[in-house]
Amino acid sequence: MVAKSDTSKNGLMNGIQARLPSLSVMDRYILIELLLPFLFGMGLFTSLGLSIGTLFDLVRRVTESGLPLGIAIKILLLKMPDFIMLAFPMSMLLASLMAYSRLSSDSEIIAMRSIGVGIYRLIVPALIFSFLITGIAFFFNDQVTPAANKEATATLERAVNQDRPPMQERNIIYPEYGKVRQPDGNEQTVLTRLFYAEEFDGSNMKGLTILDRTQAGVNQVVTSESATWNIGSNTWDFYNGTVYLIAPDGSYRNIVRFKHQQLSLPRAPLDMANRDRPYGEMSIRDAQEYLKIVTLGGDEKKIRKLKVRIQEKMALPFVCFVFGLIGAALGVRPQNTNKATSFGVCVGLIFSYYLLSFLTSSMGIWGILTPFLAAWLPNLLGLTAGTLLLVQSSRLR
Repeated sequence: MVAKSDTSKNGLMNGIQARLPSLSVMDRYILIELLLPFLFGMGLFTSLGLSIGTLFDLVRRVTESGLPLGIAIKILLLKMPDFIMLAFPMSMLLASLMAYSRLSSDSEIIAMRSIGVGIYRLIVPALIFSFLITGIAFFFNDQVTPAANKEATATLERAVNQDRPPMQERNIIYPEYGKVRQPDGNEQTVLTRLFYAEEFDGSNMKGLTILDRTQAGVNQVVTSESATWNIGSNTWDFYNGTVYLIAPDGSYRNIVRFKHQQLSLPRAPLDMANRDRPYGEMSIRDAQEYLKIVTLGGDEKKIRKLKVRIQEKMALPFVCFVFGLIGAALGVRPQNTNKATSFGVCVGLIFSYYLLSFLTSSMGIWGILTPFLAAWLPNLLGLTAGTLLLVQSSRLR
């Protein structure tokens, strides 16, 4: 009975292993060849980015401004995810280019093709690896990097006892909508309150006009030179203004002038004005919510810029896949290159790609391209170029 049971168990395990996909020896070999230069590239590009973008500035603050060394190290670590994110696609390009160039230079590509392994099959490990890195990069770009950047900025401000530069928001518009029952019994969504301020300096709203239709049978218009939010009473303090009460037929019911008046209005306009922060400190969800707020202000250039940044935030991780394809397509070509040549080609491709990204981003902000094309066009062109190079390489003997 025991022997029969063991035989049945072994047969079941063999059946499960036969159905589950497994990596071949060739796939594992190529993945190892990709992993080592990828880790090398991550260390290299992250170190270079930190040194150029953050380290020198922190050293200057430590020596000149008296920034504590412990705080400087903390800020350096918090800034690291930002540069790790930038290193992902560059390292993927370097890894695929160096790995396949090494295989091609040592005639291993020729040996594999001689036993019937096609070019398209050879780059499958690179595509799988680059797709995995794309997922990791997306998580870093959307979750880790914004939180780390925000904390790094706050830590530096606390350490040097300074606040962010004063805000200067203009044309703050906040509408409120409500359900109103019509004579026929149906409910309709209508504007119940409209809050407008010409300017917000970080603490005071200036040049305010509020249209209030929340009370049945009367409309109220409030104008005021300035207003601040009263934390203690959770109300707005309006200064030097006028309240107009308007009847449904359009006639004035009353006009009240005031020097100081507290009104129970929502805090939402203040929250909306305070939401402005660097794009690098916002996740995709934060940026989409902020876009709804910016849209109310009507600043078309700011709206376009934010739309472009949202699309770029989604497009950037997929550069890893694009670079993985381009590097593999170039690497499988018959050649005799060393690591220095591969690194030089890698730097040239990276510079060309990010230059193109800068140009398309600017065109998107100026309205020449749609936000989607502005962010994704470099990826689409990269995929096209990588596919053409791969087809050309497959025809070479």
